[in-house]
Amino acid sequence: MTLQPRLQAALEAAFQPTNLEIVNESNLHAGHNPEAAATNDTHYRIRISAASLAGKSRVTQHREINAALKFAFDEGLHALAIEVTPSN
Repeated sequence: MTLQPRLQAALEAAFQPTNLEIVNESNLHAGHNPEAAATNDTHYRIRISAASLAGKSRVTQHREINAALKFAFDEGLHALAIEVTPSN
């Protein structure tokens, strides 16, 4: 199983987002990162809207998201781009 469905499940459980998009960008890094080429599961971008993140600083939002995805970093996630947008 790829990491993407597990990222989605963890983020949905932690934040109950109104919008969540997860993009695997590992293929964009294969030229300079052999692990990205081998696993295609090392670089992700998330776009998330959640009331539970509203009103918090960007640093706090990112810390909370990174904490929710600690398992993924422990398993080889190398980079995570985070975009938090206002919740509808």
